[in-house]
Amino acid sequence: MTHTQAAPTKSDFKIVPTAALPAVVIVFICLIVAVATNRLWALDFFHVVGGGLWTAIDLFLGFVIGPIIGNMSIPARMEFSKKFMPKMLLLMPTLVIMTLASGWQLARHEGFILSSDKHHSWVVASMIVVGAMAIIALGFLEPANIGVLFELKKEHPNGEVIGRLMKRFLYTAGLTGAMQVATLIIMTRIATL
Repeated sequence: MTHTQAAPTKSDFKIVPTAALPAVVIVFICLIVAVATNRLWALDFFHVVGGGLWTAIDLFLGFVIGPIIGNMSIPARMEFSKKFMPKMLLLMPTLVIMTLASGWQLARHEGFILSSDKHHSWVVASMIVVGAMAIIALGFLEPANIGVLFELKKEHPNGEVIGRLMKRFLYTAGLTGAMQVATLIIMTRIATL
C-alpha cells in the first residue's frame, strides 16, 4: 500500500465545533428579539442575509465544491470532511431557521399572507419552494453531514461510506441551490409588484 492509499484511521476532531456555539446562540437571540419586536429592518436583515448566505452556500457546494470533491482520493475527501463538515453542522440549520422565521414574520408584518394581498400567490409559491428546500436541508443534508462525522470518528472509518454520504450531501446541496434560483425569481417578483 502506498502512503496515499494507507488505511484511514480515526482522528481527533470535534463533531460540534463548540467554539462557534456562542455565535449561533447570539444569532438566535437576535432573531427572537427581531421577531418579538416585529421590527421591519431587523426582520428584513435576517431574511436577506440568511437567504443570501443559504443560496450562495448551496450553489457553491453543489456546483463548485461538489465536482472538486468528486475528483479527490478517498483519504483526501476524509481529511476535507473532518475540517468542513463540523462547520456545516451549525451553519446550515442556523441559516435555514434564520431565513424561514424572519421570512414568515415579514410576510405577516406586511400582510402578504392575507389572500386579498396582491403578493399572496407569490408568497405561497415561495413558501412551497422554501418548505421543500428546508425539508431537503434538514431531512437529507444534515443527516448525511452527521453520518460523515460519526463515520470519521470510528476507529477505522470506511472511506466508501464517507464518499457516498458526501455525494448525497453535495447532490442535495446542488438541488437546493437550483431551487434557490426559483426563490430568487419569486422574491424579485414580489419586490417589484
